[in-house]
Amino acid sequence: MMREKTYDYPFTAIVGQEPMKEAILINLVNPSAGGVLIRGQKGTAKTTAVRAIPGLMKDCRVVEIPANATEDRVAGTIDIEAALKDGEKQFQPGLLKEADGNILYVDEINLLDDHIVDLLLDAAATGRNTVEREGISCTHSARFVLIGSMNPEEGNLRPQLLDRFGMVDVEAETDVDKRVQIIENRMAYEKNPGYFCRKYKESQEELSERIRSARELLPTVRVPKELLRLAAQICVAYGTDGHRADIGMIRTAQTIAALEGRKKASREDLERAARYVLPHRMRKNPLEDGQMDPQVMEEILSAGKKSSREPEASGEGD
Repeated sequence: MMREKTYDYPFTAIVGQEPMKEAILINLVNPSAGGVLIRGQKGTAKTTAVRAIPGLMKDCRVVEIPANATEDRVAGTIDIEAALKDGEKQFQPGLLKEADGNILYVDEINLLDDHIVDLLLDAAATGRNTVEREGISCTHSARFVLIGSMNPEEGNLRPQLLDRFGMVDVEAETDVDKRVQIIENRMAYEKNPGYFCRKYKESQEELSERIRSARELLPTVRVPKELLRLAAQICVAYGTDGHRADIGMIRTAQTIAALEGRKKASREDLERAARYVLPHRMRKNPLEDGQMDPQVMEEILSAGKKSSREPEASGEGD
């Protein structure tokens, strides 16, 4: 008996939520961008957007980790009995092995056991997963893009874990016309998924080509030294801890430039990158809402523009 073909909702059919879509594209082009945490209330297309990724990258699939996942299910395990009996390591792979070269997605990541989240983040940072049992170990490649989603009303991640992600907040659309379009799209998709997806075939292919081109261009995108200095000044001004924010901002700015087909990152790219990298990493007191003060950014970029006029004219700083 033939299985009925399933149709995932097209990525390009998602109305609004531009920051979320851009954050996902950044990580598809540049997996070293650090993954993304999509934070927002239920019904804001978080899961829909992630599950639409294979429609853009045919050789990529989404491996999902359930909130009740055990360490053995995630990391894999070693059959100790077989190892002692036959003298051979028998590794039973977990979800991290399945995710190698793909997308690893955790919905409601804030409800996942902290130990499991640590394991995921370590694998994402190192590109490998090591399982040890009774003095026997097995290591395999685990290179994936980590995407998490959560509803902040159900609790937050520890600050140490938040620091490992880029993050984007999503909200329900308030524009009435966009809300109407969302309703129409969803009803049309549910009525005839195949026909609905065919309508977006061209836009899907165009976005797929844009991702492919950006991945090829990325290694050649130059980041002027003045941007490194600006990134450092911005992170100091907003009170971030450590250096992940600085590095993440530069990688993200470089990727934004690649997505737009440019070979040189700009101040505007850096400013856009800051929206994903800074808000959840800023040091703040209980009376602050975690929003970035745009005036601080404007003053730093304006000062940087004035101080770099002469070096730019002579070709320095590239």
